[in-house]
Amino acid sequence: MNPDMVVVQGVEALKMVLWLSMPMLITALVVGVLISLFQAVTQIQEMTLTFVPKIIAVFLVLVLASSWMIEKMVTYTQHVFASIPMLIH
Repeated sequence: MNPDMVVVQGVEALKMVLWLSMPMLITALVVGVLISLFQAVTQIQEMTLTFVPKIIAVFLVLVLASSWMIEKMVTYTQHVFASIPMLIH
């Protein structure tokens, strides 16, 4: 295995991590911005107001996207296992 192959495998792994975390991160970002706007308009500065809705929204997205995420992870894992013979030569 040469360094180029290691870099390619590392890049693919990072892409998969970003791809799988994107729905939760975008949800947290959108909910955070909406709550910040709400706090700015109403001048309510309660700390739990920022965390609880984000946690609930991210959990809901995780539940809704879990089947898609598992499918992506299984496909990626099968691809990695199938490419092992090429990496060892």
